[in-house]
Amino acid sequence: MKTITKAAVSSLTLAAGLLGLAAAVSAADLPATTTYYKAPAVEAWNPWMIRLRALGVIPNNSGSVDQVAGSGVKVSNSFIPELDISYFFTRNIAAELILGVTRHDVTGTGVAATNNLVVGSSWLLPPTLTFQYHFTDFGAFKPYIGAGVNYTVFYDQSAGNAANAAGTVVTSSNLHNAFAPVVQVGFDYMITSHVGVNVDVKKLWLRPDWSGTLGGVVPVTGRVNLDPWLVGTGLTYKF
Repeated sequence: MKTITKAAVSSLTLAAGLLGLAAAVSAADLPATTTYYKAPAVEAWNPWMIRLRALGVIPNNSGSVDQVAGSGVKVSNSFIPELDISYFFTRNIAAELILGVTRHDVTGTGVAATNNLVVGSSWLLPPTLTFQYHFTDFGAFKPYIGAGVNYTVFYDQSAGNAANAAGTVVTSSNLHNAFAPVVQVGFDYMITSHVGVNVDVKKLWLRPDWSGTLGGVVPVTGRVNLDPWLVGTGLTYKF
């Protein structure tokens, strides 16, 4: 009887061992458990940006009247509010359109016939489109460079109608609309992900033709080399 019991116990022990070995082998064949991690949040990105700047328009004092040798002109500076709208095609490439109007007075210089002559005044609508490259490796400081084209529309023009010391008087004055190439450099400094400050400088080579009348009878022509600097600073909002 003892012999039979010992044999039964040995058989059970052997069976249990075989079952344990089989379970271990089966577990080894199972694929490793996959660990899942939460994906990082993707930062929302919107391609639109607007800026509101205080803009100084600083023309070059150069030009001449074709029929008066030694003549020259000077153009007044102007300070205006200006809005620009930018669209980012990528995080680095953007297009910017600036909108604003400005008024300037034109005064003669040079020889006696044109010196201190009030030529006239004009309002300017100078929409300017530039394409920009934005550098994005400097954290909150985001410099950019750009180049593009300007088209200036002159409107609400008036002649001086006042004689200078030489008795010259301009009775009609007309600056003609003109295209101009533009280059720019600037930066945004982002205080938050949406709000920042901006500094921007543009140079235009704007040289419109001019035509007018002296004393109501003598037609004259010329060119005004405005070539202004546009220097602005203001607020940036990135959507």
